[in-house]
Amino acid sequence: MILIRHPGATQPIAVPGVVLRPPVAADAVDLGRLYFDAYEPGVAAETEQDALDDITLSFEGGYGVLDPTLSRLAWSGEQLVGALLVVERAPWPDTPDCPFIIELFTARSHRRLGIARLLLSVCANVSVALRVEDNNAAALALYHSVGFRGVADGN
Repeated sequence: MILIRHPGATQPIAVPGVVLRPPVAADAVDLGRLYFDAYEPGVAAETEQDALDDITLSFEGGYGVLDPTLSRLAWSGEQLVGALLVVERAPWPDTPDCPFIIELFTARSHRRLGIARLLLSVCANVSVALRVEDNNAAALALYHSVGFRGVADGN
């Protein structure tokens, strides 16, 4: 399912001890490991190497050009605990013509602390879209709570 959120007023968000910064190619290994560890085995990638390859492909533009003004990594001290990867435009024909979130994930140990909401707040002033599985109730609840609506909803 494709969801889109248009710019709107949002409350400032902070998560104690968590700092955001844009990703750089040197983050690929840490990011790939977190990507693999953030999901049940086989959901995002079959192996850690597959996850690393997928993240490398993201940096190489395989899913569109990463937007450095919207993509962010969340750090708690020296630990990478979350990521938001946004491309300028998605390469798939069924996606809206706006920035597109290709990945949003948090470390299992840091879920339900507001990190995903904090990461999404970076996109508060732009229209942004993403794809989510219809059966991912937790993700759908988060996205709807921050203003995302189905593309077919006419928003």
